[in-house]
Amino acid sequence: MAEQQGERLQKVLAQAGVGSRREMEEWIAAGRVIVNGEVATLGMRVVEGDVVRVDRRTIRVKAPEENTTRILLYHKQEGEIVSRDDPEKRASVFDKLPRLKGQKWIAVGRLDFNTSGLLIFTTSGELANHLMHPRFEVEREYAVRVQGELAPEQMRQMVKQGIELDDGPVKFEKLTDEGGEGFNHWYRLVVREGRNRVVRRTFEALSLPVSRLMRVRFGIINLPPRLKRGMMAELGDGEIRQVLEWAGLENSRPKTPPLRAGRAGSGQASGRAGRRHNKT
Repeated sequence: MAEQQGERLQKVLAQAGVGSRREMEEWIAAGRVIVNGEVATLGMRVVEGDVVRVDRRTIRVKAPEENTTRILLYHKQEGEIVSRDDPEKRASVFDKLPRLKGQKWIAVGRLDFNTSGLLIFTTSGELANHLMHPRFEVEREYAVRVQGELAPEQMRQMVKQGIELDDGPVKFEKLTDEGGEGFNHWYRLVVREGRNRVVRRTFEALSLPVSRLMRVRFGIINLPPRLKRGMMAELGDGEIRQVLEWAGLENSRPKTPPLRAGRAGSGQASGRAGRRHNKT
């Protein structure tokens, strides 16, 4: 039997970041997807040059070599925004990213203007969706410095019962006391959601203002200790394979060499990198 040509439609849509494959199958069955002017059907395959429309979005199917997965780690600094469009013209993390042909970098989650640490970029919409979608409950780990100190009963509450915020309760998966000097105290915590400013708002609800916040891990990817502020590094083939297998996604082996980029230079980044942070 001759090999079928093209990629499955739901895979192409997921790779473009429209949604998960399961969601795309439901949308196709509901008649929400149009391919070359005709309503798509389940099992349909598409090839380079096909035009796919989903509601108001148009996707042009690319050649297979243009769909390889790349993952870039960036150590975000305070004072940068995670947006391509800012009316105030502030420094954007997207300004520093390497240019792509036929693809685009997707930021995995956001860090607010005053938050630093691990920021992940990928060319895979499917991987980005898996990392960010609430149903997958991917862990995010932070180092946080607050003005003041949690009481033992407050620490127990944040892990066991949670704290009620304006947009619903939040509960930390883990919370450890990292010590401190003077008025400032460090904690390390893990959450499984990405609501806007959720860590800052949780501590503020307990009258403990956050003076520094740093993301040190997202899923199985840790912020490498050697990756200094403002530097970036691209994962190599084996590391990308580990991430995709962990996410339960098919591997699409990159055909481009690892990036050597960053203001002070960088190399390949390890998903098993250390978890230390600077408490200065």
